[in-house]
Amino acid sequence: MIVTIENQNFQAIIDSVGAQLIHLYEKQEDFDYIWNNESWNKHAPVLFPAIGRSNQDKYLLNNKEYKMPQHGFIANQEFKIITHTKNTVTFAVSENTETYKLYPFAFNLMITFVLLSSGLSISFSVKNNTTIQMPFSLGSHPAFNVPLDGKGKFDDYFLEFDGDFQLPLESYEIIKNPVPYRTGKAEFFSENKKIKLSYKLFEKGLRIISNSNVKKVKLFSVYSDHFVIINLEDFANICLWTKETENLAFMCIEPFNGLPDVIGNSC
Repeated sequence: MIVTIENQNFQAIIDSVGAQLIHLYEKQEDFDYIWNNESWNKHAPVLFPAIGRSNQDKYLLNNKEYKMPQHGFIANQEFKIITHTKNTVTFAVSENTETYKLYPFAFNLMITFVLLSSGLSISFSVKNNTTIQMPFSLGSHPAFNVPLDGKGKFDDYFLEFDGDFQLPLESYEIIKNPVPYRTGKAEFFSENKKIKLSYKLFEKGLRIISNSNVKKVKLFSVYSDHFVIINLEDFANICLWTKETENLAFMCIEPFNGLPDVIGNSC
């Protein structure tokens, strides 16, 4: 089911499959912040209960082996609508027979979208309905159009990082084998908090910032009055990605609680 919420400034359209945001329209100037193109046929998938790729697409839990798809399984699940007003909607999903084969826990995941005068707030609630510890990762994978409103080019935009962290910015070293895994090492990313976008920056693929205490990331350009700010107060990691070697007009800014596996490690 496709659900719409709106206020005076914005309209958000969300798919109940995966509770995925598919459009965020700025109504006054009539443009969409969110990427929509078959060159990468996703928009802003939710990642749960895994982030990235598990070694050999499986993991060990209490000495038993389970399969786990890249970024988990929640993006393919049909969510129920719990509440829906003009400017808010809450979705929820729980375990089922198929998810239990991959992830042997009874859980409830709720995602609430609220349109504010300044933008969109998205909140997540994970409930463990078992009596044992339930490990999980949680993230969001929004792809923003760059340029945001058709003004300027990809490399006219900047990312600016805010928070109480030490420079330089570093990112986890990633190898593709042929899919992304961490090596367990960090590498230099930038000596400044403000970074000029370029496709060359992402030739090696995704960049997961390893510095702790990054609290906000801003995407902006001098050619546009519009910008995106991602608030990371409740997320430990931020991932940056655009589709390497294809020079597509989007930038993913992804809040993560959790990380891809280190290659060769069993966990």
